[in-house]
Amino acid sequence: MIFEERSNAVKESRPTMWFNDMGPWNEAHQFAVEKVIFSGRTQFQEVAIFETYEYGEMLAIDGLVQSAKDDEYIYHESLVNPALVAHPNPRSVLVIGGGEGATIREVLKHPTIKRVVMVDIDRELVELCKQHLDGWHHNSFDDPRVELIFTDGGEFVARTKERFDCTIIDLTDTLDEGPALALYTEDFYRKVKACLTESGLLVIQAMELTGLDYADHLTVRRTLERIFRQVNSYTAFVPSFWSTWGFVIANDSVDVSQISPKEVDKVLQARGIEGALRYYDGQTHNHLFTLTKDVRAVLAQKSK
Repeated sequence: MIFEERSNAVKESRPTMWFNDMGPWNEAHQFAVEKVIFSGRTQFQEVAIFETYEYGEMLAIDGLVQSAKDDEYIYHESLVNPALVAHPNPRSVLVIGGGEGATIREVLKHPTIKRVVMVDIDRELVELCKQHLDGWHHNSFDDPRVELIFTDGGEFVARTKERFDCTIIDLTDTLDEGPALALYTEDFYRKVKACLTESGLLVIQAMELTGLDYADHLTVRRTLERIFRQVNSYTAFVPSFWSTWGFVIANDSVDVSQISPKEVDKVLQARGIEGALRYYDGQTHNHLFTLTKDVRAVLAQKSK
C-alpha cells in the first residue's frame, strides 16, 4: 500500500502523509491522510483503511480506492436500486463481493427482500470492514435475512441450486492479477445467468465510462450482450474516484433505461423507501441512463 511522507503542501497544521491511488493509467491521484486506521495484507490482497481530509474514511484495495465515506452512497445507491426497482417483487438477492457491506445495506432497504446471500472470497477484508466501516454497513451483516459465505464467487455460482431475483457483482476492477480476474469472463456470466429467476436481473460495476476511458467497460458490456437480450450501460460521477463510473444492467425482459421517472418514484413510494435514499429517485434514474453523445458513440461501435 502506497503511503508517502513529504513536505506539507496543504496546510501547515496538517500531517505530511499522503495516499497515492496508483491505477493502471498514465496518471496518479493523491489524498491527504489524517490517520491510517489499517494497512496490511490479507490472504488475497493489500488493504488500507485510512481517514482523509476531504472524503472521510476511505477503503483501498491493491492501491486502488474502493469507496469513501462521504460519497459512497452515490456509488452504492446507483449500483443497487435501478435493478431492484425494475423487478416487480424482488425477494432474493445474490451479492458477489461488496466487502464494505454498503451494497447489502442498500438491498435491505427494499421491504420485499426476504433473503440476501453475500459471497466474498476474503473473510479478513469483511472482518476489517465490519470493525472499521460501520458508517458503510450500518450493521447490515447482522440482519437475519443475510447469509455470508466466504468462498470464490465463481465456485459458488457453479454449484448453487438456488435462484435469485437479482445478482449484484460488486468486485474490484478487472486487473492483470488478483482474485477478481476470473469473475469478468463469459463463462462466469453464463453461470450467473443460470442462477437467476426468469425475470431476474444482473448488475455489475463496470469501471470507468467516458468518451476517453471505456475499454474495460466495453469488454464487460460486449460479453453480456452475447448472453442477455437487454443490456444497458449507465453512469454516475463519484467524486472520490475522480471519474464518471460505469455500470451494466442485464436481463431478458425489461429495458431498464426506459423506465420513466414517474414509474421509479411510484415504486419507491410503494415500498416506503424514498426517504431512505440520498441520491437515487426517478429523476436520478433518468440521469443515470442518459449518456453523453461521445459515450453513446463508443457503445454503438460494432464488436470486432
